[in-house]
Amino acid sequence: MADIHLHHATLRLSTKLILGWHRTMYRYTGEKRGEWKARDNAIVEVRADGRQVVRFRPASALVTPELMQRLVNLFEQSLAEGKTDPLLLIASFVLDFECIHPFMDGNGRIGRLLTLLLLYQAGYEVGRYISLERIVEESKETYYEALRRSSQGWHQARHDLQPWWEYFLGMLTAAYNEFEARVGTITSARGAKREMVRRAIDRLPDPFTIADLRRACAGVSVPTLKRALTDMAREGRIKRLGVGPGARWVHGQG
Repeated sequence: MADIHLHHATLRLSTKLILGWHRTMYRYTGEKRGEWKARDNAIVEVRADGRQVVRFRPASALVTPELMQRLVNLFEQSLAEGKTDPLLLIASFVLDFECIHPFMDGNGRIGRLLTLLLLYQAGYEVGRYISLERIVEESKETYYEALRRSSQGWHQARHDLQPWWEYFLGMLTAAYNEFEARVGTITSARGAKREMVRRAIDRLPDPFTIADLRRACAGVSVPTLKRALTDMAREGRIKRLGVGPGARWVHGQG
């Protein structure tokens, strides 16, 4: 997520990128990572009582590599043509990704990372401030129901995109509403910008530079950034490595 927040403008959607994310996400586990699924799987909903319900049978493992490459190509082509609103294209891409379900585990997480990246690249940066992952988690029942309704007939290309579009746009609207409410609260208090910088520092990956912090806090002056860095260093929350413009920072004193 930190990589997306900092480098979304230079990240290029590709099957290599998606596989790389999966490899990174599972590097500390015993799970197979960075590989498309080796056997067929299912989209399963875990209900509150612990019961598991199969919501959808995704694409076969045999055709998954081909479908993923085709999905990426068609998305880029449709985006370049400019005939469809990017938000609807992004929502459709994510639905197709979930219907292909290309990994044995981690499909939901990767799908939400793709959502964050593609929204950034379309100019919707609310994910910098509001966790889209949390909003999806809080609306999980609605998420599964929209996924179920829009995936019916997917294999025959007779599915209805509207339920999923409505959920996706509703999720995004909820994020912007929350952001608006938070801005109203934060900007009325003294030290609002410095607090925003401190929160951004907490999210940056180690090591980071003041240039990384400037990208994460557009519109905040350099003196304000430096004061926040100094304050957090004094508190022991970050540590400076080196001096001058090329200095890097890491979290903690380790």
